[in-house]
Amino acid sequence: MFSLVQPTIQKLFDTKQSQELFLLWSDAPVTDYHEFLMQNWRQGFLATATGMASVPAWEKVLQEGVWNGEVTESEPAFVGNVNDAASAIGARKSGGLDIVVYEKAGIGNGRHANNPWLQELPDPVSKICWDNYFAIAPSMAKEKGLVQGNIIEVKSGNVTLKGPVLLQPGQAKDTIAVAAGYGRTNSGKAGNKVGMNAYPLLTFSEGTFNYTNSGASLNKTVEADYTLATTQSHHTMMGRAIVKETTLEEYIKDPKAGNEEEKFHSYKGKVSAKELDLWATKDHPGFDRPINAWGMSIDLNSCIGCGACVVACTAENNVPVVGKEEIQRSREMHWIRIDRYYTSDMDKEKAHEQGVGKLSMYGFMEEPAENPEIVFQPVMCQHCNHAPCETVCPVAATTHSEDGLNMMAYNRCVGTRYCANNCPYKVRRFNWFKYSDNPQFDYNMNNDYGKMVLNPDVIVRSRGVMEKMLNVCSAYSIW
Repeated sequence: MFSLVQPTIQKLFDTKQSQELFLLWSDAPVTDYHEFLMQNWRQGFLATATGMASVPAWEKVLQEGVWNGEVTESEPAFVGNVNDAASAIGARKSGGLDIVVYEKAGIGNGRHANNPWLQELPDPVSKICWDNYFAIAPSMAKEKGLVQGNIIEVKSGNVTLKGPVLLQPGQAKDTIAVAAGYGRTNSGKAGNKVGMNAYPLLTFSEGTFNYTNSGASLNKTVEADYTLATTQSHHTMMGRAIVKETTLEEYIKDPKAGNEEEKFHSYKGKVSAKELDLWATKDHPGFDRPINAWGMSIDLNSCIGCGACVVACTAENNVPVVGKEEIQRSREMHWIRIDRYYTSDMDKEKAHEQGVGKLSMYGFMEEPAENPEIVFQPVMCQHCNHAPCETVCPVAATTHSEDGLNMMAYNRCVGTRYCANNCPYKVRRFNWFKYSDNPQFDYNMNNDYGKMVLNPDVIVRSRGVMEKMLNVCSAYSIW
């Protein structure tokens, strides 16, 4: 399947796109990129390169958006050796520590380090934003007397680098992992001097960069501890069925496996979730008649916690970037969050077998396993039928629509934050500041260029106003 490159916006002022510059620098006979693309298509370059029998008209493919061509050549066969690759991954050179330089899902190699949306996007596993760090196994940290936030000095070859420690469950012992793409000095106002530059730790041999090296060492410094900006401080479910799971084998036997109906204590005695109601009456809009309600489902089997939906939601709904200091105060503004949970070595059955008391049991449950499994759970507004946030608002700034959506009237909100206190899913956000046109938050809402990415159909909220996910795409509580 082929698609054509298309511009997303008109050129800004008297500028050229990168492809036109490459054509100029290479002395190409055609310097207009649009004409260059059409010539390649007309001359059948793609057909020659891919074994296509014929190339359709440019206009036809442009109209349809894609082109499904018939490939005459056979599909390439895999010629690698899986066993050798697995052995190479498992093999570890003797002497010192292994240091691994990797790329985060958001910042990548640092090319987009000046994008504040990506800087504020939490890492899928560590949930840290606005920084990189030296990730080490908790068992290794215990041996070396390190705690999270300690500043260590890592030496690999002739390179010495200092940075904070992150305790990362599941990481192999005697290894140090650090993300590249940080520590830049000329990327822009959002990306400058964020984190440390890990590229000097790479070595070059046989025409390629080595992202893994052995023989590294670390030493704890006497510098003050460093506070990492994280969006999640709880790491396990502590025995609660927050994310319900089952196996395929059990699901085939019983489609309700892993989603068994629970009973809750109420003034009516033990009742199911469907029967439980905080109100004695049902005079809420929608209960007196059948309606069509909005709905959205998320496949947790497919979710890998990448955070693409978080960035998309931020862009679509003009969610402000608040910066590292506000994240450290737990004042992130993301309308969607992706909770990450590790498994624990302790559970109720094991506690009973070992005679561990309840208090000690829950203390052990807080600690992730040395080699944990991980599950991701996206969380946004659930658009509750009897929304607790609605009943506590003294000015009716948050209300319920007839088709089941929890809505906000920003110009009515007086900022009591009662709704945030009463939200069981903790998805309400409060604007502690006016983030637009504020030099303290000079990210993407302070100048004409940054404001060009704002959605004109969504209001930019002001100081003292509560907000939450409002779009109908978030309503997946189906009545």
